[in-house]
Amino acid sequence: MLKIVNWKIYIQGFKSFLALEKSLSANTIEAYLHDIEKLVQFFDYKKYSLSPKDVELNHLQEFLKWINELGMSAQSQARIISGIKGFYKYLLLENILNIDPTTLLEAPKLGRKLPDTLSLIDINNIIDAIDLSSPEGQRNKAMLETLYSCGLRVSELVNLKISNLYFNDEFIKVTGKGDKERLVPIGSVAIKQINIYKNEVRCHMNIKKDNDDVLFLNRRGAKLTRVMIFTIIKRLAFQIGLKKHISPHTFRHSFATHLIEGGADLRAVQEMLGHESITTTEIYTHLDREYLRDAIIRFHPRS
Repeated sequence: MLKIVNWKIYIQGFKSFLALEKSLSANTIEAYLHDIEKLVQFFDYKKYSLSPKDVELNHLQEFLKWINELGMSAQSQARIISGIKGFYKYLLLENILNIDPTTLLEAPKLGRKLPDTLSLIDINNIIDAIDLSSPEGQRNKAMLETLYSCGLRVSELVNLKISNLYFNDEFIKVTGKGDKERLVPIGSVAIKQINIYKNEVRCHMNIKKDNDDVLFLNRRGAKLTRVMIFTIIKRLAFQIGLKKHISPHTFRHSFATHLIEGGADLRAVQEMLGHESITTTEIYTHLDREYLRDAIIRFHPRS
């Protein structure tokens, strides 16, 4: 019979370690623990009587083959392996074992397809195609400049609040995934277009209740939907004859790509994007606001 008690003790210790010493979020901790539980389930299924200290590379390779045969995607397999590796690093750190059996355990090749990237010429052409004779046109120009200047997710754009614009410091406060807030530098071009929209269009609108602080509004004075942002971008791409498959996320990906190609520090770009995952949480350090703003000013094409 599997030594379940042993596993429970070590898993509980690992959970405390992640929470107290690594300061990871509850969701990230749960993801790690689920990965270890899958390994325990496999040993139980195979009726292997193994404690964490008894596990060897061949057991883990057998487990990997098992989850692959279950039809689990390469991304899911890689995430599970990452969780198991983290668990065994903890056991080493605590001197519970002397040899890490995961050292030679390889994750499957993901073969992930990179999203399309817009060139600066493409972005200029899309923004130049906006009809500025309509109120919606002024709003759309401000939105697309903000998307590209700040690398926002579409949900972050539609939820952007006026009270979170700190233009004197050239930053905006963004609420990202898991309601986590971050400060993102914003370039002078985007600031200019937002001010034009606020002072010449938005101030004349009949704003619906509970939308007073929402920056970008539809013609009825309410918050825009994600679908509307997709539609606006698709129409503009069609208008200029752009053949690429693009979405609001294309602007975000282009933002990151252009900064990195220009020479910006990868850690600074990661911080600005607000990325967080099991594999990246530990390797990206917190960077001060001046450093991030300097990266935007020096390397962003529209700054």
